[in-house]
Amino acid sequence: MPIAPDEFDYEAALGACARGDRQALRRLYDQEAPRLLGVALRIVRERQAAEDVVHDAFVSIWTRANTFDAGRGAGRGWIYSIVRYQALDSIRNDGREVPVDEEVMETIDTAHIADAFELRQDLGRLEHCLTQLDVAKRNSILFAYVDGCSHSEIAERLKSPLGTVKAWIKRGMSALRECMV
Repeated sequence: MPIAPDEFDYEAALGACARGDRQALRRLYDQEAPRLLGVALRIVRERQAAEDVVHDAFVSIWTRANTFDAGRGAGRGWIYSIVRYQALDSIRNDGREVPVDEEVMETIDTAHIADAFELRQDLGRLEHCLTQLDVAKRNSILFAYVDGCSHSEIAERLKSPLGTVKAWIKRGMSALRECMV
């Protein structure tokens, strides 16, 4: 049964995985699999594909646990970034458009974002920063990062040109980064 994320020691579990402790991987799976499935599902949009993503991500977590460096970010953020990238790779391999262009993906510190969602004060700051964006930029970012929409899907939803949507996301993310500092 999962415990509160702030009480679970992700770094210790990843360290145990790196030493070959299968029970540690099981504890990580029990702790995060349902939420990770939700992340994958928002990106790939098919339950079976999302389950495959989570499975493959846990294989990666197991085989790459020795590469985790707590000095570079939180263990939970590292796990979530593996799932996110695994889901994006799944979309690429299916020949579908990746929801967010690579340039934008490289600018996101996924460990910091995962930590921000764990801390209530940072959530308030993020909410404040989102409200500072104009509606088009805010909606574009939320459609991309919360709903996992591709740029084309966002352009359709907002009835705007594709290039404009890409620019909104890029500029909006830049403004969010500045505001969150």
